[in-house]
Amino acid sequence: MPAQFGDRYRQEWGRKESNVNFDHPSRRTLIGGALVLRAVQPASAQSSGAFTADQAIEKIRQNVGVPWRAQTVDKIVLGDGACPVKGIATTMMATFDVVKQCVAAGMNLIVSHETPVYMHQDDVQPLAKDPAYLAKKEYIEKNRAVVFHFHDHWHARQPDGIATGMTRELGWEKNLDPENPRRYVFPATPLAQFAKDMQTKLNARTLRVVGDPKMPVNRVTASWGYMSAVAMAARPEIEVLVVGETREWEVVEYIQDCIAAGQKKALIIVGHVLSEQAGMKYCAEWLKTLVTEVPVQFIAAPEPCWSPNNSTA
Repeated sequence: MPAQFGDRYRQEWGRKESNVNFDHPSRRTLIGGALVLRAVQPASAQSSGAFTADQAIEKIRQNVGVPWRAQTVDKIVLGDGACPVKGIATTMMATFDVVKQCVAAGMNLIVSHETPVYMHQDDVQPLAKDPAYLAKKEYIEKNRAVVFHFHDHWHARQPDGIATGMTRELGWEKNLDPENPRRYVFPATPLAQFAKDMQTKLNARTLRVVGDPKMPVNRVTASWGYMSAVAMAARPEIEVLVVGETREWEVVEYIQDCIAAGQKKALIIVGHVLSEQAGMKYCAEWLKTLVTEVPVQFIAAPEPCWSPNNSTA
């Protein structure tokens, strides 16, 4: 999901915020118990020379370049941090299929940008009897895997890790506005051609566009991941807005009305996974500079949707 710098961005870009109450007595008890358990378990793992998930995550905490937040979704969601790590995989979304790929590749610490349990705050209480969740949880425990949700601090990093990876994947480095890591300037290019180039570079099956195909693209603003702020789309300097996903009855409708009112506006909807995927590809490269104990690799999450027009069935 998108993240930026300060409260103004969160209001405008619709970023999901963590709201875990760490002062609640039950939360303190749970964390306290977990700390006691970890104090015993890693000792045996460390005495045998094992490199644990907790140790790998601590390297991330110490090197991401921003203070670690007291309230954050960035934590182990499934598995045990005391588990010895054989290898680390980064991915955009730890779906069950992706988890199986990671385990098959010998990568049992999975660093996932989005939650593996379907709700951003990682609340598993509604899933207590859900067969899909239980099958995934059982598989992870059986294979001694660990899933670490790494969202807030990878976005907060300077520059934003997701934005950096996406800019590189699209080859937009030379177009980047030095004062705004999400704004790009291009020589006039027809919207249809510009969108087709994005589709090719991202290997996207379901990229969608709102706007005049012949409109010349000059200024592009990107909101990687989810975005629902009409106020941001309304800024006069924004011509083409690139998003992962948005609500069709908010931003999509607004862009259509801007066009009908004679404004130069367009919207490119990439899909959530593909709009942040390259950021986790870059995360693997970054982790390789920190972790020398075990292999590190990127495992892509597949684009979830497909179009009947390009189906091979």
